[in-house]
This record gives sequence, C-alpha cells and structure tokens, in this order.
Amino acid sequence: MLRRSCVLMLLCVLPLLGARIKEIASIEGTQGMPLVGYGLVSGLNNTGDSPRAAFTVQSVVNMLRRFGVNVADATVRTRNVAAVMVTATLPAFAKPGMRLDVQVSSLGDAESLQGGILLLTPLVGPDGTVYAVAQGAVSVGGYAFRALGSLAARNFVASGRVPGGAVVERESPMQLAVGEQIRILLHQPDFTVATRVADAIGRIPGLNGAASALDAATVVLRIPTGTPRERLLQWLAQVENAEVELEPPARVVINERTGTIVVGGSVRLLPAVVAHGGLEVQIQRQVIISQPAPLTLGTTQVAETATIAVQQEQRRAVALPAAATVQDVAAALNLLGVSPRDLIAILQALKEAGALTGELIVQ
Repeated sequence: MLRRSCVLMLLCVLPLLGARIKEIASIEGTQGMPLVGYGLVSGLNNTGDSPRAAFTVQSVVNMLRRFGVNVADATVRTRNVAAVMVTATLPAFAKPGMRLDVQVSSLGDAESLQGGILLLTPLVGPDGTVYAVAQGAVSVGGYAFRALGSLAARNFVASGRVPGGAVVERESPMQLAVGEQIRILLHQPDFTVATRVADAIGRIPGLNGAASALDAATVVLRIPTGTPRERLLQWLAQVENAEVELEPPARVVINERTGTIVVGGSVRLLPAVVAHGGLEVQIQRQVIISQPAPLTLGTTQVAETATIAVQQEQRRAVALPAAATVQDVAAALNLLGVSPRDLIAILQALKEAGALTGELIVQ
C-alpha cells in the first residue's frame, strides 16, 4: 500500500515592531574568533576508537612517550580512548583566565564519548597561535547501551560539550577599531534596515548626522577627533541599545521533506479562485498459492498479483479573498482544508498565477 502523508506546521510570523541594533548588527572588530584543537578523550567504557583508527594509537603512544613511558604501537589497545576535535569561539576582548565552553566531536569510529574525560588540548586560532587550553569531563546529553546485539540510544553520543572546559591563555587579538570611523555590520544585508539604523544612531545626543549607510550591510559611524575613549564606549552602548523598526521579508519557505510551511509576516494574498482535488493511490500485494491434487506429480505453484485502488477527492472551487495580514493569509489557506502536501502545490500555483506577493523558497 502506497500512501502520501505529511505533517503541516504553518508558522505565522507577526511583524516585528522593533529590535535593538545589537540584535541585528555587530560592531566591526567585536566578532569572536574560532579556535580548534586535536585531543584525546579517555575513560570510555570500551566504546572508544578501534585499532583501525591508526591515528588514535599513534596519539596515545606519543602522549605516553612525553611522560617517559615507551610502548610499542602493536601493544596499545584504544577501546577506552577516542581521538576528538575540540572547537570553541574566543570572544573579542577575552582576557587570560577567562573560561570558555568547548565542543568535542569524535574523529574516529568511537561508539560513544559518554563518561569520557578530555585530556589537556591546546586550542589554536587561524594564525596558528595557542589562545586557550581545554580539559574536563565531556557531557554528551544522551546515552547508548549495547548488549548481545541490541542497542538502546538517545541523542547523538559521538559528540558533546565541556562547559567552562577551556581557559584563555592569550588575549584576543580582535580589538575595537580605533579611528575616526567605526563600521557597524548588519547580520542580514538590507538597504531599508541600513538606512533606519543610520537614522536611529543620528537621534542619539551628540551623534546627530554622524552615521550614514555605506551599503546594504554597512553603516559608518564618524567619531569626532579627540573624543575620549570613555565617551566613545558610552556612545557605542547607546548605539547598541537604539531601537530600529523592522519589517520581515515577504517570503514563504517550504520544506517538502518535512512538510513544513513558514509564511513571513509581509506576505500578501491577492483574490484568487482555487480548485484542488486530492488523489490517493493504494497498491496491495497479494500472493496466490496453488497446491497440486493429491497423489499427483505436480508441484506447488506461487503467483503474485496486485490490486490497485484509486480514490480522488471531489472538492468545489474556493474563492480566496484578498489577505492583507499574515493572519488573513492563514485564514484563507485554512479555507481550502487540504493536506500539507496539497497546500505546497497550491502555494506554488498561487505564486505562478501572481496571486501570492512574496518570494517562494523551496528547500
């Protein structure tokens, strides 16, 4: 039997009245710097890397030699050890002694990192400099138990976190740009938003006319020459907390794999007439066995057949009224009373007919 089914999730996003600049943009020079390192997780309950992971064996041998223990590669068993990649983000203005959360992910064929301890791991930046060192107990947020071929698992246990597991050793090289201009970078480029950000900054006392939109993603803030650094930091704090009116983009996002439909708050619906009939096809396999008559030389014969049933829903044409708000769009679409899969096809047809104002994104 073949059925088509899908779960509908229609999310109606209301227009956002306002957002602080710090939530939609960042000041150049204050972004974090990614860190990465290679390390070992020990103390696993026979769930670490197998001997096939040669780099794990080599790493264990090299680590033991640093402690004055000489062993042969062939004698090392690594089922209680796993090679991992350790990642973290170093915030701007981070000082030595600050602690960071780190993520740990298995690099070999370890089954689980549950109960493991991350050994001392240097974390380097893009320039190859060590900025932090990580160590601590790994929290996987799940479990995986195997016995006699059976498995009981929850969540992914080949990766985890070490809360506060990294200690900053070197100050972050990313510093606030010092000069007559400070650039504010939007997270999502938009000419309207960039202009509104510049206007919102211009309403701050002392910054009247000091900001202008350079492009859709950049707003330039001009600082008067000789401004004390304390005053500059006060202005930047006011800039971050200044509110900007936003309008969500007119988009309809469709995920056909999960049947999820997300309608943006700026989507509009023009008057249209929709007639749609659902089609359901059922194919059922049947096996027919024919037995020979008693005391004969015949053999049992097996044959297969299938029955096909087609059912089509009969629906009347529905007139969709004009919808000026996202609530009206949701109410109009609910008038159709169709399944999510059919609703996806209807939205695509409405876009082609010019009755749906907005960008249609199919994932």
